[in-house]
Amino acid sequence: MAGPIDAVVAIHNAFRQDMRLIDAAALDSARGKPGLEATVERFRFFNEVLEWHAHGEELAIFPALEAVAPSVAEAYEKDHRALDAAFVALNNAVSAHDALGTARATAAFKYYLDVHLMKEDTHLYRLIRERVAVPDQGQAVGVMASTVPQDRFPELVAWMFPLLGDDDRENMTRIWQMVMPADAFAGATALVEQAIGDEWAELARRIPDLAGAH
Repeated sequence: MAGPIDAVVAIHNAFRQDMRLIDAAALDSARGKPGLEATVERFRFFNEVLEWHAHGEELAIFPALEAVAPSVAEAYEKDHRALDAAFVALNNAVSAHDALGTARATAAFKYYLDVHLMKEDTHLYRLIRERVAVPDQGQAVGVMASTVPQDRFPELVAWMFPLLGDDDRENMTRIWQMVMPADAFAGATALVEQAIGDEWAELARRIPDLAGAH
């Protein structure tokens, strides 16, 4: 059964997948392959989502962790600031149209992000699962979700769901079903169907209630 933290794991996997694609495009572009500018430029929206996510963690997850595992979150907050600096370096390279510098900065960003997410999944969120009550987990994840500007939610869905595997799509959708009012859930799943196209059939097979969601 999906739990609140599964939503966080899912978006972590979306970050990993998109950063892998952006990094590969930056490397191919540095090698002279044309037509990859749009993929590389996607790092700007990627970083917006990452900032929303990090802000939500600092607002809700880290305080919940501090109550059950003091001083652990401090290192993860320092990771967030390091990722902010990595974004600045990447943004500067792209703005300067420096293909080699962009590839180097993207590789560095990806490496640091991968290590950070791995530590969160295997350490920070393990502590949350083990030591924070499920209702409190749900409340914290709800606060995280509230950091996404409501008018940007369609963009978030259009970005995230194509990057997710079937299990993550199912978990995220089931969590939304648990926490959203029926009309909001119907609107969210309509956005999901638009985002994943023909792959909607598999999600609807896994969650039969979706047939009448919108």
